[in-house]
Amino acid sequence: MTMLPFDDRDGFIWYNGEITPWRDAKIHILSHGLHYASSVFEGERAYGGKIFKMKEHHERLLRSGSLLGFQIPYSVAEIDQACEKVLKANNIVDGYLRPVAWRGSEMMAVSAQKSKIHLAIAAWEWPAYFSAEARLEGIRLDFAEWRRPDPATAPVASKAAGLYMIATLSKHAAEAKGYNDALMLDYRGQIAEATGANIFLVQDGKIHTPIPDCFLDGITRQTVIALARSKGYEVVERAIMPEELANTQEVFLTGTAVEVTPVREIAQHHFTPGTITRDLLLGYDEMVRKPG
Repeated sequence: MTMLPFDDRDGFIWYNGEITPWRDAKIHILSHGLHYASSVFEGERAYGGKIFKMKEHHERLLRSGSLLGFQIPYSVAEIDQACEKVLKANNIVDGYLRPVAWRGSEMMAVSAQKSKIHLAIAAWEWPAYFSAEARLEGIRLDFAEWRRPDPATAPVASKAAGLYMIATLSKHAAEAKGYNDALMLDYRGQIAEATGANIFLVQDGKIHTPIPDCFLDGITRQTVIALARSKGYEVVERAIMPEELANTQEVFLTGTAVEVTPVREIAQHHFTPGTITRDLLLGYDEMVRKPG
């Protein structure tokens, strides 16, 4: 299947306050965000023309910029409106949105105090490709070589582009071995997350998930925890060692892109997506597509 490159598509991108033809939305090669990773972003989904948890995403976007030492020159309300304009301009009903902010090209050095902060928002169609039954077959993960860093060494609460470099390396290595994704441990050797999604383990009817103290506390993660508790499940946030996978019955991932995705294998460990995973998968699907 031929992939349509993202720099050569029809459509429109919101760029620094203007709706711009897709192919004209460009940056200079000497932008600080490209060379020094001074960039933050969000991933959002629209269902039936409505962006799920839009305000929460844009509040986090501004916090992410602040953690990297810059202020995005738009308010949450203005970014909300811009995303809605992008959906309308591209006639998207079910889609994915990518707001991204970065330091520009005014300064080219580690220090870039006077660089302009840019913001762009792109959106593209993202329909539901698989039924719930197909997704319940589960995906396969390998263990990643790279680990999530100590929070004393990186702004781990920011959705910063630089923090995804080791995720890309880990996912590529897993894919080269035939896996779908990789499970990353943290600097202590504890289970952290997949390369772009949070992880949950079901053990004897209880749901366990790592404490997000060195990786992003995902908006979908928070949503699914609240959903699980509303259904009467006990959710325990705690340190989890990889050895515990041997005593785990179900595993699933959560994230804007993956929604609730069952895992059937992590290296030598095998799991069967069961009642709890199915309940939360279907419950989340119903929640995000609820009208109004």
